[in-house]
Amino acid sequence: MRTPRILGAVPRETPADLKTTGGRARRLPDDLLLQASKRLQILALIAAALWFLGPVLGHLALHFADPADPRGGSFRVIDAIAMFAFATSIALFFYARTTRRDPAFVLDLSLAYLVVMAIDLGVMSHWGPASFTPIEPRPMITWIGPVILMSAAIVPAEPRKMLIAAFLAASMDPLGMVIARAAGVYRFDSALDALIMHYPNYLFAGVAVVISGVVTRLGQQVTRAREMGSYRLGDLIGRGGMGEVYLAHHRMLARPAAIKLIRPETLAGADGTQAQVATARFRREAEAAARLKSPHTVQLYDFGVTEEGRLYLVMELLDGITLEALVHRDGSLPAGRVVHILRQVCESLEEAHDAGLVHRDIKPANIHLGRVGREHDFVKVLDFGLVKSFAGKNGDDSLASVAGMALGTPAFMAPELVHGDAVDGRADLYSLGCVAYFLLTGHLVFEAETAIQTILLHLQQEPVPPSRRTENSVPPALEGLVVACLAKNPNGRPGSAAELGEALEAVEASFHLPAPLH
Repeated sequence: MRTPRILGAVPRETPADLKTTGGRARRLPDDLLLQASKRLQILALIAAALWFLGPVLGHLALHFADPADPRGGSFRVIDAIAMFAFATSIALFFYARTTRRDPAFVLDLSLAYLVVMAIDLGVMSHWGPASFTPIEPRPMITWIGPVILMSAAIVPAEPRKMLIAAFLAASMDPLGMVIARAAGVYRFDSALDALIMHYPNYLFAGVAVVISGVVTRLGQQVTRAREMGSYRLGDLIGRGGMGEVYLAHHRMLARPAAIKLIRPETLAGADGTQAQVATARFRREAEAAARLKSPHTVQLYDFGVTEEGRLYLVMELLDGITLEALVHRDGSLPAGRVVHILRQVCESLEEAHDAGLVHRDIKPANIHLGRVGREHDFVKVLDFGLVKSFAGKNGDDSLASVAGMALGTPAFMAPELVHGDAVDGRADLYSLGCVAYFLLTGHLVFEAETAIQTILLHLQQEPVPPSRRTENSVPPALEGLVVACLAKNPNGRPGSAAELGEALEAVEASFHLPAPLH
């Protein structure tokens, strides 16, 4: 995925963009370095297998070709070289697998490994029976050339480092010839002959430097692209129906954050005008959401539009679990814990509704449960950056409507959203009733095979009381509130989030529900 750049926050690319303020080349992103380190592990493991199988198969081939040939069963110098190369490859594999190793250092180590492998190949390629006639210096391609190219393509390295390592590796064939001649197993007239024979290796080395430059530059562009304004994107930490969420760090403040990038297709309409209108409304509604200060509403730090037209939201980074994941992991929750959670959600919704904002996508996946200070089961309502104002005079719909998106999630959607009727905060209370039902029973209010069937059930069918779908105790007063929230007609629901919150508080007091789990 191409990571976008923020409008007005990052200048057009110039050669200087690939430098840090100190003039040093930008370090490649840690996730790219880690991926390259994993590729190096695979490369080292494959090399170890080849260094082991090559000599073994060679001995077998000699034995079957001529059983009387002593080389088929004898241990030779080239076997010792192969054993050394095998041990070196295995050692690099296990070293790189150690999670605490710095990926950048491991990649530098891979260049040394390239040179060592080239030494082994260079000596083995020219170690043979002595010849009384000097060989004719004809250009040839050995294994070293392809190995240099594979290393440059698989493991990114700075071009200057690759230049040094590739030149040394390319020189190992001539060096291997010199060593073999000194041992009396190879004959040639001069060192110039050795260079002439292996000049293709130096061409491979030049190509490897070019490849390394391309790969490194692409990685540096990713680094630059990830520096979104005051934030720098890190690892992908989540993906949803509207986009991806990345870990981010402020470049000036010691404050981690989460950046949500909204996919372009969620804005795609019949023409560019719709996307422009959606973007304008997104800005207006995000400004309103940014003013929400409830401790139970996820804090929105920043928002904007990238050069590619993608919307982004910068939010506080949360540590915990969503209600959806919690129920899937632990099953239905005790009534006391459910009331504790619902009261906090009501506090968040109360502020938003008072500001004329309706969430319209309240669901377990958008309610986060974590720890804040010494408080456990602390609720944060997510995705308030994509809301609709119901207090406006122009009747304009929200970003979601303009983009042609499904409003809300079918399993938690209020009937009036389907009908296209006027929407106010009571639509969120219907969705919250669906959430409460899910928490108490571990089941959806209505379960069907398709989204359309689910929507029709919300429109036409009365829900089964939650107490009949769970073995847990559900106080009648709590069940009555949940069923009231699920009324088809908004007038049959609690009048406001504040009213619902007060009713939940009364339920908690009158029935002496057990305290929430910590």
